Amino acid sequence: MRRMATHVITGAGSGIGAAVARRLHARGDDLVLLARDAGRAKELAEQFPGARTLVGDLSDPDKLSWAFSHQTLPDQVDSLLHFAGVVELGEVGETTPKSWRNQLNVNLIAPAELTRHFLPQLRAARGHVVFANSGAGLNAHAGWGAYAASKHGLKALADSLRQEEHPNGVRVTSVYPGRTASPMQAKVHQQEGKDYDASQWIDPESVATTVLTALDLPRDAEINDLTVRPGR
Repeated sequence: MRRMATHVITGAGSGIGAAVARRLHARGDDLVLLARDAGRAKELAEQFPGARTLVGDLSDPDKLSWAFSHQTLPDQVDSLLHFAGVVELGEVGETTPKSWRNQLNVNLIAPAELTRHFLPQLRAARGHVVFANSGAGLNAHAGWGAYAASKHGLKALADSLRQEEHPNGVRVTSVYPGRTASPMQAKVHQQEGKDYDASQWIDPESVATTVLTALDLPRDAEINDLTVRPGR
């Protein structure tokens, strides 16, 4: 019988994170869902009955240690799944320090800080860290400077972590989805001044399938990088 695993998940409220959380919840795994505030934690608990929640604001990673010191962290962590993210488009000449900091905090520094907090449990479980990156983490385009920089940094974080933790049996996977139908994608289209048609983009469930493939891979192998592109 397969042992029920414990997964710590950010961004479980929508998009790819929600799709992965639904799949793991349906098969009976234990979920620990990070929420930005108590209200959001209540919503996630209702959405995923039986799941535990943690509260921490990813836009202010300096305060995550303080927030966690007042909560009970899980003793067992088999995977840490980073799906939360923000995007604010803008040319370099128009992007303010506030916008740079917000995207770097949520998309890069907070994942690093969360990983630091859960590494002891991940090492003990010979667990898995999954970073939801982006096509922008491989190629930067005009108007995407700050977001792409945060995602290029996330690739560097994952690559360094993989080499550091390989001796401890911790697997690290980066997933690079193309445009995926989600509230974030709707926001991107709004910023681009374009009409949004979800049917034109990747279904979050398709990306979730690739994530579960990486998680469920036998221990003799590890998927380092997965690029997922729209098939339409």
